[in-house]
Amino acid sequence: MGGRYALERDGGFYWLEGSPLGDYHTGMLIEDTPMKFLAPVRPSKIIAIGLNYKDHAAEMNKKLPVEPLVFSKPSSAVVGPDASIRIPSWAGRVDHEAEMAVVMGKRAYRIKAADAMDYVLGLTCLNDVTARDLQNKDVQYTRAKGFDTFAPLGPCIAIGVDPSNLTIEGWVNGEKRQSSNTNQLIFAVPELIEFVSRFCTLEAGDIITTGTPSGVGPLKPGDRVMVKIPSVGTLSNPCVEA
Repeated sequence: MGGRYALERDGGFYWLEGSPLGDYHTGMLIEDTPMKFLAPVRPSKIIAIGLNYKDHAAEMNKKLPVEPLVFSKPSSAVVGPDASIRIPSWAGRVDHEAEMAVVMGKRAYRIKAADAMDYVLGLTCLNDVTARDLQNKDVQYTRAKGFDTFAPLGPCIAIGVDPSNLTIEGWVNGEKRQSSNTNQLIFAVPELIEFVSRFCTLEAGDIITTGTPSGVGPLKPGDRVMVKIPSVGTLSNPCVEA
């Protein structure tokens, strides 16, 4: 993935000198330069959490989990804002799932929940696009959630935002389909980091998604789907036929 990092402050964009995953400082103001936004990070892995909102568990006719339900999405599924989600017609129903995602800022292993936020760089939006018929057929989630373009990510990494009380919405063609708040998570972000880091080393730039609220629904070529989280941003992607 090419491109450079920029830092947004007070409505202006500045070149970021260094790496957001290490030491950096603010560079020159970007003036009169057309920009295309890419995915803000290319994680080595995406650790995703299923059924982490009570209303979504009920929607899927699932019992509330006693511990986080974990699966993964490959980094090859990542695309950025305005990049196309490719819908494979042979796969059956393909759904949107609006999610808040946590971007790790440094390596973490066996971290306690009380210390977990010290290892977080920031938050972003993620659409956990899912081939629902394949998910039901396969039982496990790897194929259904692992297609190329099935992890739109962005539009930025919001630094210093408290993840515990954020509105999250999913929109399709201007219609709001999903709406909840992260205060409804069954397992909060610090708990998730503690749980995942017990068995898996999280590297800087890795992502933990936090689950989706109720209202998931089908996508088709020609749709435009958005994930909106105030204080984080709006992730918007068109859908096309694969």
